[in-house]
Amino acid sequence: MTTRIFSAAALLALAAAPAIAQEVFPSRSVTMVVAFPPGGVADITGRPTAAAMEKVLKQPVAVVNRTGAAGAVGNAAVANAKPDGYTILMALSSISVIPAADELFNRKPAYALDQFAPIALISADPTLLVVHPSLPVKTLKELVSLAKSKPGELSFSSSGIYGALHMPMEMFLHAAKLKMRHLPTPGGGPAVLALLGGHVALTAGGPAAISAHVKSGKMRTIVSWGAERHPSYPDVPTFRELGYKDVEYYIWAGMFAPRGTPDSAMKVLRDAARKAVEDPDFKSTMAKLGSLVQYKDAPEFQQYWKADANRLAGLVKIVGKVETKK
Repeated sequence: MTTRIFSAAALLALAAAPAIAQEVFPSRSVTMVVAFPPGGVADITGRPTAAAMEKVLKQPVAVVNRTGAAGAVGNAAVANAKPDGYTILMALSSISVIPAADELFNRKPAYALDQFAPIALISADPTLLVVHPSLPVKTLKELVSLAKSKPGELSFSSSGIYGALHMPMEMFLHAAKLKMRHLPTPGGGPAVLALLGGHVALTAGGPAAISAHVKSGKMRTIVSWGAERHPSYPDVPTFRELGYKDVEYYIWAGMFAPRGTPDSAMKVLRDAARKAVEDPDFKSTMAKLGSLVQYKDAPEFQQYWKADANRLAGLVKIVGKVETKK
């Protein structure tokens, strides 16, 4: 009898051992999905964040670009991923716009916002309007005058219809009563390349994505969507300064996990994000890019995200149904 009791206890202990081992997170590499091609804000912010998190987690954090539909493909992939902490998303503010646009068009939603659990806000920057150096304008007034003299002729690129770079441009066009042609691309990187190649006259860009090109003279900054001037671009006025009171937009980058990820894994990821933004290499990279680190832990980020999502949903209704302008 004693032998049986001992054997049963031993078997229970052996059966419990793997379960205990599985509770250690992370025990393997973490995948950080970026829903856009390289060269855009999400990718440029995601890679130094992943590198800094690796130091904390003691496991690789692999950045994977899953592109398509202005970010909807990658966002949906994470929304429907196994909620175990091993798949996370570096998202842009456009994560909130896509469901609102789906509703506007009566489409089946790619995902719902409540499928995501916020980890941390990493950065938040006002977008900047930049033009190709061949365009004969140096001020917003000159740009508006030129666009009005050539309705529908000037073209702009974006990261996709209703994407993070499309919405601020629609805000501007709506406020200034302008018509321009729209060239949607798969992401912020390709949108910048379209401008550099002279395929469009202007675009909206996050500071991190345009910094090197502005410094090299390959594009020219005209105006900022910020409430105040960006510290890296002190000579660039804001729309608000120039009389466009309601034209304000920020492109932020934040991390999410699928809803239902265990609290234990979420705590580890939140701690890693908090330590990552303090990493000297991360700080140096972001400073060189001219991007503002605006770290917020999950509870504060949740509030920030909710308010921004409500504002952007309202903006989608104001802009209305937008098709590609060819």
